[in-house]
Amino acid sequence: MNHDSHSPQSYELDLGDRKISLPAVVGTENERGFDISKLRDETGVITVDEGYRNTGSVKSAITYIDGENGILRYRGIPIEQLAEKSTFIETALLLMYGELPSDEHLTRFRELLTEHQMIHEGMRNSFLGYPPSGHPMAILSSMINTLSCYSSDVMEMEDEVGFENAAARLLSKIRTVAAYAYKTSMGKPLMYPDPKLSYCRNFLHLMFSLPSNRHEQSDEIVRALSLFLILHADHEQNCSTATVRMVGSSGANLFASCAAGVCALWGPLHGGANVAVMQQLKKIHESGEKIKDLIERVKRKEEKLYGFGHGVYKSYDPRANILRDQVTKIVSKHGRADPLLDVAKQLEEIALSDDYFVSRKLYPNVDFYSGILLRTIGIPLNMYTVMFAMGRMPGWMAQWKEVRDTDSRIYRPRQIYVGPQCRDYVEMKDR
Repeated sequence: MNHDSHSPQSYELDLGDRKISLPAVVGTENERGFDISKLRDETGVITVDEGYRNTGSVKSAITYIDGENGILRYRGIPIEQLAEKSTFIETALLLMYGELPSDEHLTRFRELLTEHQMIHEGMRNSFLGYPPSGHPMAILSSMINTLSCYSSDVMEMEDEVGFENAAARLLSKIRTVAAYAYKTSMGKPLMYPDPKLSYCRNFLHLMFSLPSNRHEQSDEIVRALSLFLILHADHEQNCSTATVRMVGSSGANLFASCAAGVCALWGPLHGGANVAVMQQLKKIHESGEKIKDLIERVKRKEEKLYGFGHGVYKSYDPRANILRDQVTKIVSKHGRADPLLDVAKQLEEIALSDDYFVSRKLYPNVDFYSGILLRTIGIPLNMYTVMFAMGRMPGWMAQWKEVRDTDSRIYRPRQIYVGPQCRDYVEMKDR
């Protein structure tokens, strides 16, 4: 590990009546922290960090983020290189196993994806039990758990072969389940997967083909979908990933842990952010209001500006750069102008020329352009968060695997109690 030679071996904590030494922890990119795992045992004191914003809950080898400089790497490889050269399935294997796969490994895994793309007919029929108004994320979470009922062997994965089979099963079936969730909400007939199609092209077939009309997509659209999934494949210890790790630390199986991740991602402050962006862009376009007027309302805190700022990035989100360029290319090549893309670019230009946003390091994040890309592909708004979940699945599985492989203890945060002190029970007649 390339540690800075000037890094201290420990840090001193002054508790007033005594001082204790806390071991230093330094990552391969010289990220620094100190180990407080024995703090309570030695002092009776714990730290308080609401929302865990300054707490390193794990030492992970999967994803590296440098928010100050806009850097994102999967297993050390810059996201820009993966976006340009890799595929979603290759990236998934990189995340899960730590290295780019050999041709043999990639071929074998693709064969597993094809083998597991169908879902049990009993489960297929259960989609008919959901109301058309049911949100696809609710169906997705429920159905991921249901998958484990039809795959009892996922409960015990004692070797790498077992994990790979379970991972291929989940990654393959989630696209089928996701597409069926959409078709159910639309009251349209469900299609069977086509074993001759690639991962992304097969998903678009499941989404948009009908028995009387097979859907065909251009290579550019298929590549755009792959790019979207790659950019969302992992992002360190975010809310849904931390949820997957926490559930997995209890010994819960891969399917149950990832279903929990779907529920966390469903929150509008997490996976639903690009929906809010699209609604705001649409409102600006349809109302014809001046963007500068919106900016002024945002500065007066009368309205929120969605898609700007990030809990980690304090510069331009590298994923937003890639998405903006990609959606611009597709719109230009197909000759179909998108008024929402025009609004987004104007909004970005005006906001980033205003010191209010620049001084606060409020730059566009991945959600600002991801919705426009999905719109270009033809994905409906209520499926945006489902698409996020499908993209994030390899990261969740990699994180779950890391918990299992490191023989992690069950996660159990502490708290500072601020409720009533000890008091007596009061009988009903005296209350």
